Amino acid sequence: MNTFKVSVQETTNNAIVKFEVNHFITQHQSFEFNNIDEAKASSPLAQQLFYLPFVKKVYISGNFIAVERYNIVEWHDVQDEVAQQIEAYLNDGGIVVEDTAAPKKVPVTVYAESTPNPSVMKFVANKKLVNALFEFTSIDEAKLSPLATELFHFPFVKSVFLDENYVSITKYDMAEWQDITIEVREFIKNYIENGKEIVTANAAESLEKSTKQLDSHFDKLDDTSKEIINILEEYVKPAVASDGGNIQFISYDADTKNVSVLLQGACSGCPSSTYTLKSGIENMLKEMLPGKVAMVEAING
Repeated sequence: MNTFKVSVQETTNNAIVKFEVNHFITQHQSFEFNNIDEAKASSPLAQQLFYLPFVKKVYISGNFIAVERYNIVEWHDVQDEVAQQIEAYLNDGGIVVEDTAAPKKVPVTVYAESTPNPSVMKFVANKKLVNALFEFTSIDEAKLSPLATELFHFPFVKSVFLDENYVSITKYDMAEWQDITIEVREFIKNYIENGKEIVTANAAESLEKSTKQLDSHFDKLDDTSKEIINILEEYVKPAVASDGGNIQFISYDADTKNVSVLLQGACSGCPSSTYTLKSGIENMLKEMLPGKVAMVEAING
């Protein structure tokens, strides 16, 4: 069973606060409620929120609830209490939206983006798709992702990588991207528009990728390993994510001073990744952790 955690996220509009949930609470659909009467028939959660006198509007989408307030209160005085109330409601099994509720139509856009790896194309959506990153290299591995499972039905799909709002697909040489990109992009767009499940609700926990599990693993590491992970997270991951890939810390050997990392998505098997690893990441770690790192070796996912 999922344990829900709710965190408070400020927005550029000081009247609106986002309450982000660690699991998806709708199937990539969006719902907007302007008053308690609109919420009564469709969303028990929104109805509960409208009982708070300062709630003006409720918007539910994906893994968050955005609430707009009237000016009778300031968010900093009440936001923690609202977050706790939403968290308790979800953990008590409360219904977010009824199955009969009509979602607010938000157009789904998906665009294709080439990557440094000629075998990999990145398909970027205007919606958050997953809360953790996943890589599947066969249809057997993809049991936890209905989307990846369906993508493997295309004969040219070799592996599927999911992160945040995009899908990176590695193809076999049997097809050229110029011949298949439009078909794959339309398939992913329609899949998301139909509100189908991207990954199963327990996928992150099953693969030990939930935030709680990752934090627990991090806490058990030695100080140098923690430093390496923090450097990779801050300086390396954003760059490789923009290319449709990921780099994941595996281990650090204090005796040999060797660091092992896993290359995933577009980074896996990419002709330029070895150069990036040696000239970029290895040099960066040597410079930022003097005397602690001798070599970085990569394993392709």
